[in-house]
Amino acid sequence: MREGLVPTVLGTAVTASGAALRGKFPVVGWGIVGFGLAHIVLGAIDLVEHRK
Repeated sequence: MREGLVPTVLGTAVTASGAALRGKFPVVGWGIVGFGLAHIVLGAIDLVEHRK
């Protein structure tokens, strides 16, 4: 399994759940979306750095 793939997939799931929460709890939802997007970015950096 490629390094960085797990944080990217996890970040996608966290971002989706944060987007679902935005309707009922907007501040919490946006915070979770930001946390998920940070995981996506860091995972993508790992994927680019460790490609063969």
